[in-house]
Amino acid sequence: MNEEWRNAERGDVIPTVNYCDQPYIVKTDDGAWLCCVTTGQGDEGRPGQHVATFRSFDRGKSWHDAARVEPDCEVENSYAALLKAPSGRIFIFYDHNTDNVREARLPEGGVSKRVDSLGHFVFKYSDDGGKSWSAARYDIPFRKFKIDLENPYRGELCFFWNVGRPFIHKGSVYIPLNKIGDMTFRRTEGVLLKSPDLLEAMDPAKASWETLPEGDTGLRTPRGGGSVAEEHNVVVLSDGTFYDTFRTEDGAACEARSFDEGRRWEIGWMRRANGREMKHSRAANFVWRCADGKYLYWFHNHGGRAFREVSSPWRDRNPVWLVPGVEAETPEGKTIRWGEPEIVLYHNDLLKGMSYPDFVEDDGRFFLTETEKKTARVHEIPGTFLRKMWDVLEGKAVRPDAGVLLEARGGGEFSCPEESFELLGGRGFSFEFTSSSPGPEVIFDSTGVDGRGIRLEVTEKGRIRFRMNDARQEFVAESERVTALRHAVVIVDGGPGVVSFVADGSFLDGGDELEFGWRRFSPQMQGFKTCAPMRCGEKTGLFRIWKGALMTAEAVALTRN
Repeated sequence: MNEEWRNAERGDVIPTVNYCDQPYIVKTDDGAWLCCVTTGQGDEGRPGQHVATFRSFDRGKSWHDAARVEPDCEVENSYAALLKAPSGRIFIFYDHNTDNVREARLPEGGVSKRVDSLGHFVFKYSDDGGKSWSAARYDIPFRKFKIDLENPYRGELCFFWNVGRPFIHKGSVYIPLNKIGDMTFRRTEGVLLKSPDLLEAMDPAKASWETLPEGDTGLRTPRGGGSVAEEHNVVVLSDGTFYDTFRTEDGAACEARSFDEGRRWEIGWMRRANGREMKHSRAANFVWRCADGKYLYWFHNHGGRAFREVSSPWRDRNPVWLVPGVEAETPEGKTIRWGEPEIVLYHNDLLKGMSYPDFVEDDGRFFLTETEKKTARVHEIPGTFLRKMWDVLEGKAVRPDAGVLLEARGGGEFSCPEESFELLGGRGFSFEFTSSSPGPEVIFDSTGVDGRGIRLEVTEKGRIRFRMNDARQEFVAESERVTALRHAVVIVDGGPGVVSFVADGSFLDGGDELEFGWRRFSPQMQGFKTCAPMRCGEKTGLFRIWKGALMTAEAVALTRN
């Protein structure tokens, strides 16, 4: 596979009209991939928005059997998710503006012309692998909570949508739903809709439904969090624990666990195994359970609760990061222990943001879908990339795929190697060093008289500072403060144009000091070879320059060696 498989533009396009959202996939009994998508001629939320499906027999390279789920319906139908039953029947769940509401009252007065997240939550089914959909549409009743009864219609009209995948547990169907206070989307919370008999019902209209959790409030942020708690995504762990992740506008993701199949929940801020919170914007953040029982988490790796008042919660969905997960025991039941983040997708246009993904395993191969809201794509992800992430999390030995360009010890001067640093074509390089000094020091410096070159140092404030200059432009990035630094890797990734820092086995995400622990540099930066000698600091221990951009997992593994 091409080394730049992470470039989003190299994915296979899913056909849509203009706006496109939530490209979700199930595998049908006849061997096809069935994809549903919300699409429309206008932008998100505009009239004409509808749900469509497509089928593919070549893992998303081409698509056939296009179908509108509501072929004769002009009102908005949106935000669909698929569920395949053991019988082979496929259900599709979505929002439907059944009553053709054309405007929605706002709490401060005035109206919203956006009417795609209100009305009825419904489903249809297909018994031919998604080639066609049932003529009948079925309403799913849900219990009204406090958030519904306090909306501008006092619950007579309800606001909601869904992005989470439905799932089956002990023969019951569960579907996440996001309840909304009104069409400003300033107040949201999550619930689960449960049907114990949908899979067996001869008449789907007679299936029974229950709204979870118990009580009159849904899943919200922990104490101290804001009023946004939405886009809930639930997986079932091996012991039956329900594990939910959801987005907020607090700069951090939340997780929730239920040990009684959704009736009660324990909620907290989501954390990596080293205790760091998952910094995340107001964007989809999904967890998937893989066939081997391991997990993957999709998020955007920036934000922080310290910055929630000054940072836009909607921006910066580029690049996309994955985190590996494995199950772990707690006194109450299973949870997921999360590792360190890796860049999995990026777009060269920084304003493009990938979101609303799905994950597909097919005959030992791994695929992601995503959308930029105008283009939806399928991407194959190398199995070696994912397995390396999981191996490091589980403490297995891992060596970098890249070779060593230069290795030295502190206090020396040496000439530039024949292979100079290069970023063109998506290449990169990485710097590894050990330090025995708690104070400031220059780790490496190749700066020439014209400023061209690279300088790596630890500052008086304890930050790792990286500077590169190609005589045309200069780039500088600093990490958060690091105490008692022993081992560090600076990764210069020429694909997405990202510099990131790994110190003593931990990816530095900026903590409470920086919204972004990583920094993007211009893709136009070129070579850094100079005539000046390279110098290594007196207090520096081992120093290596690697020929490529290491994975975070590889950098963590070097810490253990």
